[in-house]
Amino acid sequence: MKAPLPENEDLRLQALYRYRILDSPPESQFDDVAALAANICGAPIAMVSLVDADRQWFKAKTGLTASEMSRDVAFCAHAILQRDLFVVPDATKDERFSANPLVTAAPNIRFYAGAPLIAPDGYALGTLCVIDHVPRSLSDQQEQALRVLSSQLVSQLEARRTKSELNRVTAESELPQSLSAPARNSRAG
Repeated sequence: MKAPLPENEDLRLQALYRYRILDSPPESQFDDVAALAANICGAPIAMVSLVDADRQWFKAKTGLTASEMSRDVAFCAHAILQRDLFVVPDATKDERFSANPLVTAAPNIRFYAGAPLIAPDGYALGTLCVIDHVPRSLSDQQEQALRVLSSQLVSQLEARRTKSELNRVTAESELPQSLSAPARNSRAG
């Protein structure tokens, strides 16, 4: 079952695009969080996913080779509708997912847990999620670890965005100085 769009989808997408992270190269700080989430939860698959208008794109992943998938089948499209952890103990027994091609064929998802990445302005950008091939649950400590890691990812996204913005402003402030010097000289003559 395809997830409904959030009520604020246009604003949510604008918030996501401000991070200028989609289709960016891998970055170790994101890869490390995905690996840590998989390890803490004992899950073969973990991803840092960002939900775009029509796809789910993976900024980091472990246990999966795909770099993106259609939003229509993405569990994370459901998870971004939540303010807290979204858990599917057995996807074969959940009417939203039992016919999903990610459940009926490879990667044969049975268990999913996704912590939404909620930006400071309140928009859910994506998720930190863990996936398993067997039905299961997480301990309270594992659930809390996903929440904490999700919060850390948002801090990393914010730091990355701030650094990018500072670099852009610095480059722009240096560019007019070099371009305006000849213009001032030509007006003086």
